[in-house]
Amino acid sequence: MSEAVGEQKLGVFTKLAYGFGAAAYGVKNNGFDYFFLFFYANVIGLDPRLIGLALLIALMFDAISDPLVGYLSDNWHSKWGRRHPFMYAAALPVALTYFLLWNPPDWSDGALFWYITILAIGIRTLITFFETPSSALTAELTQDYDERTSLQAFRLYFGWSIGNLMTVVAFGFLFVATEAYPDGRLNPDAYAPYGIIGSVMIFLSIMISAIGTHSRIPHLRLPPEKRKLTIVMIFKEIFETLADRSFGALFLASLFGAVATGLSAALAFTMLTYFWAFTTEQISIWTLFVFVSALMGAVIAPRLSRRMGKKRAVLWLGGIAFSVAPMPYILRLMDLLPQNGDPTLFILILAINTVDLGLIIALQALLASMLADLVEQSEVKTGRRSEGVFYAAVTFTRKSTQGLGVLAAGFVLAYAHFPDGVAPSGVPVDALRRLAIAYVPLIMVLYTALLIAVGLYKIDRIAQSKPTKTGGTPGC
Repeated sequence: MSEAVGEQKLGVFTKLAYGFGAAAYGVKNNGFDYFFLFFYANVIGLDPRLIGLALLIALMFDAISDPLVGYLSDNWHSKWGRRHPFMYAAALPVALTYFLLWNPPDWSDGALFWYITILAIGIRTLITFFETPSSALTAELTQDYDERTSLQAFRLYFGWSIGNLMTVVAFGFLFVATEAYPDGRLNPDAYAPYGIIGSVMIFLSIMISAIGTHSRIPHLRLPPEKRKLTIVMIFKEIFETLADRSFGALFLASLFGAVATGLSAALAFTMLTYFWAFTTEQISIWTLFVFVSALMGAVIAPRLSRRMGKKRAVLWLGGIAFSVAPMPYILRLMDLLPQNGDPTLFILILAINTVDLGLIIALQALLASMLADLVEQSEVKTGRRSEGVFYAAVTFTRKSTQGLGVLAAGFVLAYAHFPDGVAPSGVPVDALRRLAIAYVPLIMVLYTALLIAVGLYKIDRIAQSKPTKTGGTPGC
């Protein structure tokens, strides 16, 4: 008989392998957040409205497929446990579909619309087959309150770092300026190697994570006894699981955070290029400092978890990070910052963003760890271990960044009457001011709503450490 679930101390290799799996989602998100819309609208020439509609349709499929995948992984019976069969099965299909996304055929707009719609549904569903079971392992690999934060810190570090590495590779080696394409992003030949590199990274990260945690399978929870289930019973149990008040608080917090992240990502290069008038070289440096922020977040999160508990740490981090984030724009509106082009301005904004992003990444790690703590409370109420269902719901909110976040960014740009296809020097000052006036209140409302939602979460270190009923037994 193996030792009880979560009692064995996790080694650094296990944490590294587990955390590296988040790189798959980081690469996928990097492509969808920063390059997907630009590629199909500006390079391929597809109507942006069709691109947005494709993502909206994919999001509707996510609302059904994500909780189903989570439920299946909670109840799966196999010699490889509940989670790993899904993780292994996802590796090759998601890599292939991601490659196809960046190598579209020469079809009509109508045919291309269905091409990207089907691929978007496929990629997002297949990544769920890995990401949801993988995320759910946090609650199974350890029952230690602080160790779970450490696991999530590793995941957030690799997710942000490898995702950002794709941006560095794209701008540093693929989207280089040529005589034919002064803006390298407009070169259609650059996207095939981008797709190849991204697909290989996704495949490797999934396989490394699955293989690296495979030895832990005997120590993970066994699924409940096999039952005859109907689709009505499945969704009834899903809704029963998700009715928990503390989960509702985390779900709303994750949703507001996802929209805020999507809004910031969609406007990132617009702000850097037009609002702050940074050069290409300065934007490259800016991108490199995301690695520093990711490392900061990975270091800060476990320490604050041990020192003050997760909920208090999230509120403390959020209070600082969300107050600092809009300050550069507010100061610019008040004419209290150096003028664009002044080297001091870049150093100042870079320092603020690096620290602020590090705090936000630490906050994200703590929120993900708080969800793992919720599993035991839910088990007492329902008699079921439902890690997959919980994490599937949060995975859905993260996917909302490409839909709701981009939609919010569109409204901000529309309000600012922001011109298309002009050089930074050609954007009217009034448009830039309206851009900040619309962006700052919206991002502050989203961040404030996130903190209010977290305030409704009720589980702390003491409550999480209390003995609970178990819905399964450790493997033997």
